[in-house]
Amino acid sequence: MKIIPLLPTHWNAVKEIYEEGIATGNATFETAAPSWEQWNASHLFICRLLAVEKEDIIGWAALSKVSERCAYDGVAEVSLYIKSTARGKGIGTALLAELIKESEANNLWTLTAGIFPENAHSLHLHQKAGFRILGRREKIGKLNGAWRDTLLLELRSVKVGRD
Repeated sequence: MKIIPLLPTHWNAVKEIYEEGIATGNATFETAAPSWEQWNASHLFICRLLAVEKEDIIGWAALSKVSERCAYDGVAEVSLYIKSTARGKGIGTALLAELIKESEANNLWTLTAGIFPENAHSLHLHQKAGFRILGRREKIGKLNGAWRDTLLLELRSVKVGRD
């Protein structure tokens, strides 16, 4: 497995993996994958990563801004999805580790993640990487007509923004 930059030419495979996550009902509030143009506009242009095994795209990770305020320029929200046939093989661990490394190289000091409490695998993955649970956001949004909670997680860099 290797990790490479996510490029526009990879969108179809990225979208398919994202749609698998959407179908679980526990990965995102989204109910359909956006167009490339929408996805591209909503994610930072840095830190876009793919996990590839024998030319097969098996996972992706990217970051989004948490705020337009300049005080939060070093804070980003994590998106990470693994192809269903590749789950449980350490792909998420490798992608998240590389995403953290890349984020610090790009002067990001805090990464956040909003995770449904029912998504035990994602919670475990993020906590294993050093994220801590800050709290529960009760009924933060509706998914398919039902109110859902998320857990807010955070990873503060030990290398960037320590002044």
